[in-house]
Amino acid sequence: MTETGDVTFVRAEDLLEEPVPTDHGPRPGLSWRRQLTGLGLAIAGLPLLTLLLRHTRDSLALDGQVLLYLLAVVIVALVGGVAPAVVAALASVFAINYYFVEPLHTLEVAHADQAVALVVFVFVALVVSGAVEVATRRARAARQAAREAETLSALAGADFDESDALHAVLERARRTFAMESVVLKARDRESGEWIDAESAGWGPTGEEEPLRFDVAVGAVRLVGRGPELFAEDQRVLRAFAAAAQTAYEGRRLSTRAGEARDLAAMDRQRTALLAAVGHDLRTPLAGIKAAVSTLRQTDVEWSARDRDDLLATIEDSADRLDGIVANLLDASRLQAGAFSVRARAVALDEVVGAALLAVADAKEKVRVDVPEDLPLVQADAGLLERVFVNLIDNAVRYGGEAEVSASAGEFSARVRISDHGPGVPEDQRERLFEPFQRIGDRDGALNGMGLGLSVARGFTEAMGGTLIADRAEDGGLLMRLRLPLAGAAGEPEDDA
Repeated sequence: MTETGDVTFVRAEDLLEEPVPTDHGPRPGLSWRRQLTGLGLAIAGLPLLTLLLRHTRDSLALDGQVLLYLLAVVIVALVGGVAPAVVAALASVFAINYYFVEPLHTLEVAHADQAVALVVFVFVALVVSGAVEVATRRARAARQAAREAETLSALAGADFDESDALHAVLERARRTFAMESVVLKARDRESGEWIDAESAGWGPTGEEEPLRFDVAVGAVRLVGRGPELFAEDQRVLRAFAAAAQTAYEGRRLSTRAGEARDLAAMDRQRTALLAAVGHDLRTPLAGIKAAVSTLRQTDVEWSARDRDDLLATIEDSADRLDGIVANLLDASRLQAGAFSVRARAVALDEVVGAALLAVADAKEKVRVDVPEDLPLVQADAGLLERVFVNLIDNAVRYGGEAEVSASAGEFSARVRISDHGPGVPEDQRERLFEPFQRIGDRDGALNGMGLGLSVARGFTEAMGGTLIADRAEDGGLLMRLRLPLAGAAGEPEDDA
């Protein structure tokens, strides 16, 4: 709910109006509805009792008749309190004197003992009625205190979900006090105005219920609209305000902690990128510069074979640089979501063959077992080639030799790329797919760029596939790739 104007703070002593009957809880005195009910019971019951006793006047003594009237007054007191009981007591005295005390049908009393009995009746009726109402009030106050303690205990021990704690507190306050809406307001840091930090419930603009409470706790305000409250509800209301403030501060701290984690992650990536620039980029650049500087020496006569070797070094280093830059661009596209997938039916053997041509020494070091008659897969040929290039390059670089095999099921094709390297511990395999992460083959330290596998998984998932790292039979690293077949509805099988 959005407030359309300023809300004035209410002083603690003026926070709540005088008690007005509502449905959500009792007040110390009896409600006017119960008092009217008691008065109606007296008006209807006493004449009926009088009519009944007149027919039994010969068989029932005056003492018994007085006791029955006293019982009627007590019942009226239980239902409606003292005020209806006083009316019932006076009406009972009149009825006893007029219908049952000699002389009949007059207000005179012939005997002094009968006059004393009537006075004692009025006194006893008033005392009993007062005691009954006091006991009723105390019982109602005890029930109110029990409900209040139950609410406070539940509020103190509530296990709210951290992400939704503030809304849960406001919603519980709204239900407890039968409010139309409850809003927590906080000051905007820039404008200094009060804004809605969180709300529960809602009222149509211009038709909202009246403002019933505005409790300031710390730097926030708890505002509620709905029916009027009881004065005894102030304690519970302040407890809700304190709980709302705590939840609000917790949410702010969680937000700040999340921002700090994001900044720390960005800082780690920035540090890793600088390390990558210092290692992965400088190494091929140094090779190119050294080869070019050697070729430019005029005081040395290079043979044709030496010249070819130096040119091959330049070419290999340039290819390596091209691969690093391509992975950097792919990683940035993945992070920004700035790439599109043009999926179509693709032959796996053709894409694997193209990827082998893009990886240096792959033809000599990679054994391929991808049948030409495999069903077509649904994928983007360009993205899938980049996936295979990165996976095969990783296998050749760290395993020396590698195997690529593929098979097809009913709904998907599976590709296995394994190497003969030292492998990766199980608890570190998922880290292979994080940007700027690469597991060292000796001490497990993280070093270098490590973007290839992150890009491979991102592209695979974008095409509706999965990529996981596993252990090869000889202890090396095994990459399991699964892709949907062209025209398949999706596979329910487990990829474990």
